Amino acid sequence: MKKIVSLIALIMCLCTVLGGFSTFAIAYKSYTYSIDGSPVDSPDAFTPDRQVSASDMNLSKSSSATLSDPADLVVDDQENVYIVDRATNRVIMLDKYYKFVMEFGTAFINDQGVPDSLNQPSGMFITAEEIYVADTENCRIVVFDRNGVFKRIVEEPSSDVMSEDAIYKPIAISVDGVGNMYVVSSTTNDGVIVMNSKGIFQCYLGAQKVNVDAVTLIWRQFMTAEQRAQLRSSVPTEYNNITIDKEGFVYVTTSSLDPGSQQAAVMANTGDHSPIKKLNSSGDDVMARSGFFGPGEVNVINNADEQKGEIGGPSEIVDVALGPEGTWTIVDQKRSKFYTYDSYGRLLHIFGDKGQMLGNVVMAEAIAYQGDKLICLDKTALNLTVYVRTEYGDILIEALHNDNERNYDAAVGDWEKILQRNGNFDAAYVGIGKSMYREGKWEEAMEYYKYAYDTEQYSEAFKEYRKEWVSNWVWVVPVVVILVCFGLSQLFGWAGRVNKRGILKKGKRKMHEEVLYAFHLFGHPFDGFWDLKHEKRGSVRGATFWVVLAVLSFTYQAVGQAYLFNPTGATSSVFVQAISILMPLFLVVTSNWCLTTLMDGEGSYKDIYIACGYSLAPMPFFVIPSVLLTHVFSLGEAGIVSLLVSMAWIWVGLLVFFGLQVTHGYSLFKNLLTCLMTIVGAAFIMFLGLLFTGLLQKIVGFISSIITEISFRM
Repeated sequence: MKKIVSLIALIMCLCTVLGGFSTFAIAYKSYTYSIDGSPVDSPDAFTPDRQVSASDMNLSKSSSATLSDPADLVVDDQENVYIVDRATNRVIMLDKYYKFVMEFGTAFINDQGVPDSLNQPSGMFITAEEIYVADTENCRIVVFDRNGVFKRIVEEPSSDVMSEDAIYKPIAISVDGVGNMYVVSSTTNDGVIVMNSKGIFQCYLGAQKVNVDAVTLIWRQFMTAEQRAQLRSSVPTEYNNITIDKEGFVYVTTSSLDPGSQQAAVMANTGDHSPIKKLNSSGDDVMARSGFFGPGEVNVINNADEQKGEIGGPSEIVDVALGPEGTWTIVDQKRSKFYTYDSYGRLLHIFGDKGQMLGNVVMAEAIAYQGDKLICLDKTALNLTVYVRTEYGDILIEALHNDNERNYDAAVGDWEKILQRNGNFDAAYVGIGKSMYREGKWEEAMEYYKYAYDTEQYSEAFKEYRKEWVSNWVWVVPVVVILVCFGLSQLFGWAGRVNKRGILKKGKRKMHEEVLYAFHLFGHPFDGFWDLKHEKRGSVRGATFWVVLAVLSFTYQAVGQAYLFNPTGATSSVFVQAISILMPLFLVVTSNWCLTTLMDGEGSYKDIYIACGYSLAPMPFFVIPSVLLTHVFSLGEAGIVSLLVSMAWIWVGLLVFFGLQVTHGYSLFKNLLTCLMTIVGAAFIMFLGLLFTGLLQKIVGFISSIITEISFRM
């Protein structure tokens, strides 16, 4: 019995140890991002299969038994693998099993009958019949046939459009179906160089957008040619890699953007300053961006501690690979991570990491798809890392295929399988939502779109649902409109009668009389504010009522908007809304009182507060209806909601302006000047408040430090 118990205990210990090793041995985690930027674990779509070293490739049969400076990786239509080795001036061809087949480029007879060779080539592209190599240091493109036999040379292009100081250094190339060449030059920041099949310059394509300040633009007019060339070369807008799809769309990547601008583009999911673009024949970025964020790393550490292994700054995208069913993958050289997106720009999965384990990459230089595999060229480790697609990845590709072929019924089954494995996968919810939409199940489609925060397609389903509801309840719409119009007419009529009786009334007024006087101010600001001050038609409590009602209106706006206008469900408390209204209000009142006291203003602090408080009266009549309309409007009518709120602010601004003019007895010009100075004064008061708060914090900290020091010494 003791032996049996000991054996069981030993087995349990071994299982624990092996389980720990198994957990420790995971090279990376696959994940995606939620709408708030939090990483969400995902099943592995790719797992590492092997690392292929130079000896595994049988490079001993070649001129050099090792890789020296690998620069590019390409896979042809037969799944053969090509590696451009910059240092040895050659292109290495491997078969689909990563075994050496041949090499070329080190020696050939050019079209002049002279012995020639490549000089530090950096990139290549393979068509059905030819191999194009970017011969960087020779400033040309060398074309070979599929057997590695030299065919022709495409020399440096020339054109009046190209600047005189431009230096041609081709590092990457792609070729479309009719032979047009798209060349990335390492020293060219005007965009991609486009040449026809004969090597004649056509145009620049897709120049990067840059932010140049006004001072630089003015100073540039007085620069010499050398200074302009230096400025031109310092503008970080050049691309670093390129590829092209079957439809002729060009994908370009860059890692030389301003870090702040690049990360802002990632977070806002915009094309400007994005590290990857999809260009059409006109050079316009036509990449679909339906995801929560743009391509690249989202959780960026600004002040990274390298000693702790932290990696800071935005992604350094060095290559893009086009996968099946419109998917595309980019590689972040800084983090050795792979980011895969679908044709709509939605993130499918992220995997990879730095390290020495199988699946880790030290420094990724290039990537390429080989059927259902993804290959990464490691520039530092001088090897290939091969990743194979998992069952989860196969289901994902099959679902995308059915979705692209509009076979939604079959796609639903695939998306459901994916959700069984990954309940956080947004594209699956969208795919099922499309099927529901196609079947006319609008509410179900809206529900699935809501899970994925897909507001655009939710809006389309909502419009169909709204159309169906209106057809079933067509009588409700005119009834609601009539009731609203009748209610407003009764309210304004009652307010008009109360205000009319209050003209001759003397003595103290009731609360409702003071509150309803705001209705008279709506259309009669001049005599209204005059009576407000001199006839005492309003009071502090009446003004406070409208201030409180404005706060409650904005609170309702924060919590009551429909999903389409607040997809994240963000809310705000009454306290926050009160601060956002009361702080600007009292800053304006205080600043205006300080200025008008020195400029012969007739209004007291109380008068200014009453005028500004009553000026907020129109706000609830616009904000509350705008919130209600969000429940019946789609995204196409969102402009009406914004218009209502904008009209409210404009009306309030005009009432404040005229109210201050009447309160102080100013002319139009003097009131305009005073209002501008009031805004400046409010900013100055805020600055003083922040300065005083900071000083107070330092004093408290100083006193706290003294007390702590004394307590330790005692």
